Amino acid sequence: MHAIQANGYAIVFNEYGYSELNKLLSAKKYSRIFIITDSNSHEFCLPDFMSRVETESEIEILEIEPGEEQKTIDTCVSVWNVLTEYGADRKSLIINLGGGVVTDLGGFVASTFKRGIDFIHVPTTLLAMVDASVGGKNGVDLGHLKNQVGTITTPELLLVDTDFLATLPQQQMRSGLAEMLKHGLIYDKPYWEKFLDLSQLDFADFDTLIYRSIEIKNEIVTQDPTEKGIRKALNFGHTLGHAIESHFLENDEKEALLHGEAIAIGMVLEAYISWKKDLLTESEYQQIASAINSIFDAVDIDGSDIESVLELLKHDKKNEYGNVLFALLDGIGKIKIDQQVENDLILKAFEACKS
Repeated sequence: MHAIQANGYAIVFNEYGYSELNKLLSAKKYSRIFIITDSNSHEFCLPDFMSRVETESEIEILEIEPGEEQKTIDTCVSVWNVLTEYGADRKSLIINLGGGVVTDLGGFVASTFKRGIDFIHVPTTLLAMVDASVGGKNGVDLGHLKNQVGTITTPELLLVDTDFLATLPQQQMRSGLAEMLKHGLIYDKPYWEKFLDLSQLDFADFDTLIYRSIEIKNEIVTQDPTEKGIRKALNFGHTLGHAIESHFLENDEKEALLHGEAIAIGMVLEAYISWKKDLLTESEYQQIASAINSIFDAVDIDGSDIESVLELLKHDKKNEYGNVLFALLDGIGKIKIDQQVENDLILKAFEACKS
C-alpha cells in the first residue's frame, strides 16, 4: 500500500512502513527512544516490533495499564516523571505502540514534555489505525469526561502494521469497525455499502478497506486540521456516543462500553435524528439502523441512563455559547455540521432505538 501524505507527516504501511521508520531513525539520530505501550501490546506486539527496528539509540520501554481508565492526567504525570528520571531531552523520541488510549495519551505526553518532543504512532488496534492515531488529536479524559484536555500536534510518522490485528479479540475488531462505518456514512456512500452484508465481505481485502478508511479521515483532516469546519463531520455519532461512553464508564453498576460500541449506538440515534429533521429518508435510516444492529449487541439503556446522558451533553467539546451541536447525516455520504437538536427529539431517538 502506498504512503498517504498527511499534514506534515506520512502514513506508511506494513513492510514499507518499517523501512521508512528506520530511515527516519537513522536520519534524526535521537538521543534516546522511549516506547510507551500498555501491557497487552507489550506482550503481543512489542517483540515483533522490536525485531524490525534498527537504531543505535538507546531504547527504554514505558508500560502503562490498559483501558480508558488510564487515560488521565495522573498517568501523564507518572510518564513525565519517568522521562525526567531517564534523562529525556528535546532530542528524544517517543514511540506510541498501542491502541487509542496509548496513542492519545502518548501524543499528549510528547507534545507537552519540554514544550514538545518528536513522537511516532504505531497503532495496534483497528480503532487506533483508522481513527485515534490519524489527524493529530492527542489528549486525556477529565474524570469521566472524554478528551477534555489535549493538543492538536502531528507525529513525525504514523506506521500502520495490519499484522497486529491478528492479536485482537473480535470485540475490539468490532469497536474499530464502527469508525469505518462512520467514514462511509459521512463521506463515501459506496464504501458504506460494502459493509451492508458482512457475510459477502472478502476479509482477504480488509487491508484495502482499512486503507480507504484512513484515506477518508486524512482527506477531511487535511482540509481542516483544527476543526473549525468540515472536520466536525467526524463527530457524527460521537455527540451522543461519547456521552453514553462516559456514563457507562463512571457508573459502577454498568459494564463499560468500548469506544466503538458506544459510537455505534450514537450513530443509530443520530441517524434517527437526521431522519426526523428531513435530512435522511426513512429507508436510509432503516438501512443504517439495520446494518449497525446486525453487527453490535443490544445495550440496555433506561430512563435514568438517558437523564445522565443528557446532562453529560452539556460538557461536549463541540458546544458553542451553551448550545449542543451535532453533525448529522444529509443523506448517506454527506453531512451537515453545527446542527442544534432539541431534547425532545433526543428522547424520541432513544425511545425509537429501544423498540
